[in-house]
Amino acid sequence: MRRRAWLGWVLPVALLAVWELMWHVPGYRFETVSRPVEVVKALAVGLADGSLWLATRETFEAALAGFSIAAIAGIGIGIALGLMPRLERVMAPSIDAMRPVPSVALIPLALMLFGFGVWMEAAVIAFACFWPILLVTIAAVRGIEPRLLEVARVLRMSVVRRTVRIVLPAALARIAVGLRLALAIALVVAVTVEIVLNPRGLGHAMMSSQQALRFDQMYAQLVWIGLMGWAVGAVAQRVLRWPGVSESAGGAR
Repeated sequence: MRRRAWLGWVLPVALLAVWELMWHVPGYRFETVSRPVEVVKALAVGLADGSLWLATRETFEAALAGFSIAAIAGIGIGIALGLMPRLERVMAPSIDAMRPVPSVALIPLALMLFGFGVWMEAAVIAFACFWPILLVTIAAVRGIEPRLLEVARVLRMSVVRRTVRIVLPAALARIAVGLRLALAIALVVAVTVEIVLNPRGLGHAMMSSQQALRFDQMYAQLVWIGLMGWAVGAVAQRVLRWPGVSESAGGAR
């Protein structure tokens, strides 16, 4: 499998080669499309002068803050709704009404509450990440072997002890899938909010480069965002394979 992994690079490298060769053909040059060589140079300059690292830190600061809030709220509420079907039926209409609301629609409200800055952005990210974590957690708790919960009742475990000793270990592997999905959403929403309104981070840097007609910088920042998204996905996938998670899932079965 590892020997065939290089095949995934064939198409991107071929597209870059065609992109570069088009600049050497008369009549195919576009002022708004920078050469790959220029994009690489702009990326190197941004990394060297620290501007790209600063924008990345600002974006990830908001993304991780919003993701953390969503994870705590989504897992906590999801476990409660998963263990109490009656409460879930009561909350279902409210969940179904709020879940389809686009996260960017909350930007004006978050701006009024928090003003410009990291917390405005984190609030919008938390709203977007909350729903996948909540729904996956509810499904994961419902999928727990009923006999495990019966044992907890026979042993008269408290709600907290039952959650820590039985529910979380049994549902952790499935919840981790929701966390991985939410982490990807967090980065997407963070960049979107920065492009639309918030004057910080990678999204704002891209808009500033576009308005200054620095298209090489804009493409370099776009490539960097893609690399960061790939890195986040790789890290999340590695965490999902963490031995503790696999053992907990196996023990639950």
